[in-house]
Amino acid sequence: MAKDATLWGADAEPEASIRLGWIDLFDGSRALLPEIAGLRADLNGEGVDRIVLCGMGGSSLAPEVITKEAGVELVVLDATDPEQVRAALEDQLERTAIVVSSKSGSTVETDSQRRVFEQAFTDAGIDAASRIIVVTDPGSPLEEASRAAGYRRVFTANAEVGGRYSALTAFGLVPSGLAGADIETLLNDAEDSAEFLGDDDAGNVGLQLGAVLGGTAPLRDKIVFADAGSGLPGFADWAEQLIAESTGKLGTGLLPVVASIDAPELADVADDVLPVVLAPFDEAPSDESTTGTRVTVSGNLGSQMFVWEYAVAVAGRLLGINPFDQPDVEAAKKAARGLLDAQPEPTPAAFTDGAVEVRGDAGLLGSSSTLAEALEALLAAIPVNGYLSVQAYLDRHRQADLEHIRGPLAAATGRPVTFGWGPRFLHSTGQYHKGGSAIGAYLQLTGAGSTDLAIPDRPFTFGELIAAQAAGDAQVLADHGRPVLRLHLTDRTAGVPQLRDVVASLAAPGEVRGNG
Repeated sequence: MAKDATLWGADAEPEASIRLGWIDLFDGSRALLPEIAGLRADLNGEGVDRIVLCGMGGSSLAPEVITKEAGVELVVLDATDPEQVRAALEDQLERTAIVVSSKSGSTVETDSQRRVFEQAFTDAGIDAASRIIVVTDPGSPLEEASRAAGYRRVFTANAEVGGRYSALTAFGLVPSGLAGADIETLLNDAEDSAEFLGDDDAGNVGLQLGAVLGGTAPLRDKIVFADAGSGLPGFADWAEQLIAESTGKLGTGLLPVVASIDAPELADVADDVLPVVLAPFDEAPSDESTTGTRVTVSGNLGSQMFVWEYAVAVAGRLLGINPFDQPDVEAAKKAARGLLDAQPEPTPAAFTDGAVEVRGDAGLLGSSSTLAEALEALLAAIPVNGYLSVQAYLDRHRQADLEHIRGPLAAATGRPVTFGWGPRFLHSTGQYHKGGSAIGAYLQLTGAGSTDLAIPDRPFTFGELIAAQAAGDAQVLADHGRPVLRLHLTDRTAGVPQLRDVVASLAAPGEVRGNG
């Protein structure tokens, strides 16, 4: 492949010219294998065999799917919820090492996680520097600070590979390899697929997939993923970031929706929905079966990662956008920083129903006085061709049951529904929500925690950080004219089942409330 940076237009050329390193990264990535294996052996020899990954977006999603597919343990800490951070921090610290993964080196979530682990190691009488491994871009502030601090190992990745394309670089390989995944086979499979993707041929599955993603007319711009036993758990979550952050800009783009095989969106496929079924490798063709209305995908993980990276770049060309930038991701970060600096009082709730405080502008809420009425008002605000985004700034392990509201909400609205955990989705679908098609409605969920957690040498806590991230993102969405309903669980134990029950009642037969 020729690395032709002109393919995406003159405006994109400066960025594209420094973001095509993913095309031929294999030699550089393969050189990391003995270093990673040696470090893992050394750590294991010291009784250190629990790896915690502190990273966001592409730095965490790829290692998560790689280790899940391999069946090895990796604790992925892409959160600022105090309870979730504390749970990772207090579990078997004596056998734990952390991988701090950030391209820029300035990601506030990752920096905060590093600080609290470094303090915990020191307080436990453990040499903190010996337990901290860093992955970053060469020349980043994190590289310089880490070397000065004497951290165990500093890996630098190819700076010409963007975060969401970094699965096969040090960002994906270091934490996965330290956790015990077979990263050599992953690279071999990806390189095998790269050989046939270079063919300018109608049978090129990357071109086929890219054409179906970005070239349907009219555009099927909601890509609904359903896993039919692919053996690649978490793959759709990784693809979600790749697609949304690459294409959601300039008022257009593709919205990925991670669903189940029995999802409402697939029972009655709308004209703007493209179903993508992740099929078992041994039960379906190894190439992409594309019909224009449905895509069936199967293959090993390395091959699928490289095929989808290629296809999304092709889709970006067809959509007329630059697939390598993320111009709207910074907006929510800037708003959150402003709220952390100012520390304003929380916006008063419009009303409280049981364990749920309800917030939203008067134009959205109208005369609503119950949780059910507020949700009905939000669902009614979804455009005919729109979607609903549920954004939960909570502990994605302890409050995992919340994900079950996605299907009933899709049934109630007749429209696609995405579900994202905050703040991780800010580095993923967050780009599409602000820069893509202005057809979304947003349900934000936050919750009171039992205890907060301080961040060493920072003037804010994890609780204050996640509150600022949620409020900042809601502010940016509202500034873009998007309808936002904010629900705060004053008691998580009571609030989660209450919300689930109300959503279930909205999805009862004959109760469809969306405009679609």
